[in-house]
Amino acid sequence: MKKWFLFAPGPTPVPPEASLAMAMPILHHRTSDFEAIFEEVREGLKYVFQTSKDVIVLASSGTGAMEAAVVNTLSPGDKAVVVRGGKFGERWAEICESYGIVTIPIDVEWGCAVDVDDVKKVLDKHPDAKALLWQASETSTGVKHPTKELAELCKERGILSIVDGITAIGVFDVRTEEWGIDVVVSGSQKAFMLPPGLAFITLSDRAWEATKKSKSPKYYFDLAKELKNQQKNQTAYTPAVSLIIGLRETLRMIKNEGLENVFKRHAILAEASREAMKAIGLELFSKVPSEAVTAVKVPEGIDGGKIPKILRENYGVIIAGGQSQLKGKIFRISHMGYVNKFDMLSVIGAIEGVLKELGYKFELGAAVKKAQEILWR
Repeated sequence: MKKWFLFAPGPTPVPPEASLAMAMPILHHRTSDFEAIFEEVREGLKYVFQTSKDVIVLASSGTGAMEAAVVNTLSPGDKAVVVRGGKFGERWAEICESYGIVTIPIDVEWGCAVDVDDVKKVLDKHPDAKALLWQASETSTGVKHPTKELAELCKERGILSIVDGITAIGVFDVRTEEWGIDVVVSGSQKAFMLPPGLAFITLSDRAWEATKKSKSPKYYFDLAKELKNQQKNQTAYTPAVSLIIGLRETLRMIKNEGLENVFKRHAILAEASREAMKAIGLELFSKVPSEAVTAVKVPEGIDGGKIPKILRENYGVIIAGGQSQLKGKIFRISHMGYVNKFDMLSVIGAIEGVLKELGYKFELGAAVKKAQEILWR
């Protein structure tokens, strides 16, 4: 009998409370019953995003919210500075270029966080830039970028800060309103503990002012139209009703645990994962690791593609490999969302087993022991 364990950085495990709620008979979205659920969801999202502003719900993946962020705040011909330090930093640039935004890239070595001074230098050269776009957590490399410092820099320069928080919101502290971040996006299949299909986006007052000047084409992702409807606890177009019902349950779980405790849980799971890998001689890929995912270098002489493959086929454990130029060179372990101490011990033990099968030399049990020391500290 094979039992499945999900440790990929999206989708993440779904708690039974949400699964059961989503299995209930479908509601029609133009009813007072749906409106009551959606009202609770909208308030819960403000809590998780740490903002008093509206958080708009879209029926799309997180990339839909990324596209909405660009087309609603920028116009063709505008300059945007983009931090490209991984697959999803590249995605910001690709979206901008698709809409005629002049993209000024800051290419960061994969595995490293962007240097704020480097950003300052680029902005000095391009004082007419309208926005800076980056990842709070770059999922492809396991890197955490300095979001607070970058947001402060954007405020000083009078440009928009547009942040991909897809593997950051609900994982570690991102104080959207307090730090003055203009646009933050996220998605349902990460720390929100749901299947893929919902995207979230919140805008500051300054960002909403920018939407009035944007000349980029938009229809489905017209946020002004969507906001007008969502403030009435409705949506402009057919919503993903079942996912929103599930979201009500996961937001309740987050609120019951408390954001501070949610952040602490992710931090200790991440530490246990990182230190466990180091305890058996493995090297972390990220120089500034995110609490969302641990990226680990494949040891020399081991076929990196076989690690996730054997874990999946023989153990029922699903982790992620590397993307693009990192394919076969790293593996990634998620600790986002519905994950606890015992889950982490399971995946760490399974990784030890696979490495042993592949001929990597280490003391069996050393990773699990190190994780236990941290988790029960």
